[in-house]
Amino acid sequence: MNRHFLNLSDAGGDAIAAMISDAIDRKAARQGWPKGKADADAPLAGHTLGMIFEKNSTRTRASFEMAIKQLGGDSMFMASGQMQLGRGETIADTARVLSRYVDAIMIRTDDHAKIEELAHHATVPVINGLTDLSHPCQIVADLLTLVEHGKALPGLEVAWLGDGNNVLHSIIEAAGLMKFNVRIGVPQGYDCDASFIDAARAQGAQIMVTRDAMEAAAGADVIVTDTWVSMGQEHAHNKIAAMMPYQVDERLMAAAKPDAKFLHCLPAHRDEEVTGAVIDGPQSLIWDEAENRLHAQKSILLWCFGKL
Repeated sequence: MNRHFLNLSDAGGDAIAAMISDAIDRKAARQGWPKGKADADAPLAGHTLGMIFEKNSTRTRASFEMAIKQLGGDSMFMASGQMQLGRGETIADTARVLSRYVDAIMIRTDDHAKIEELAHHATVPVINGLTDLSHPCQIVADLLTLVEHGKALPGLEVAWLGDGNNVLHSIIEAAGLMKFNVRIGVPQGYDCDASFIDAARAQGAQIMVTRDAMEAAAGADVIVTDTWVSMGQEHAHNKIAAMMPYQVDERLMAAAKPDAKFLHCLPAHRDEEVTGAVIDGPQSLIWDEAENRLHAQKSILLWCFGKL
């Protein structure tokens, strides 16, 4: 059976904890090394990761390319517009062909159904680099960042401000698996998929939904937000207007615990979802968070290959 990583629940809480531990160890072992040098054990030597991009990318592409390189393997970049996939070849046929060429496939796409179909027909592991439903790789990096900065995950109070999007879905999923709580501050009409909330609550996580941004932030250990308008979304002006009361600013950060941390998966639109003062402030961990995409994805790859 292939180990696909389409959502966090495909791995489970114990595996995610193992990923975080492995990422911390591998990151520490590389201190002072050139970034292109392979890890001492080069556990994926001879392996190739195929990467399909239907959406533009900075962090996902750079981090996955360096992740497989540091593990001793190689990568193959494929933009969908330059593939037959972009000219009508089916996802199923693409999966069957690429499985003959590469050892794993990462895809960054829009419709989550595409990655499910890809995984169904692939004979190698498939990894979710982002879909409209979830962003599990980002959340492993986020949890890694929090643990690095001394935050124990069980019982953690995480506040989300803004759109009920794919990143929030994966945070809620992680809450159920890793036993922390989420307060969601979101405007009417922009709620997340309720099935994620139901599943996390069934696993014991406390998930609160409120229309009051300050209520969501009050006493939180972590404040998280994301860009309000994703690539390809229409009616941006209406959405931004609805979201403005949920902007993360210094006043909102002050409502959280004194040692609260700020996370944002980037790219950020300064002075929309978050002010520049918060991004560049002492509570912000966004640059460590961005770097940790690399370290987290190394451990995700190892898990997919059954080496973790």
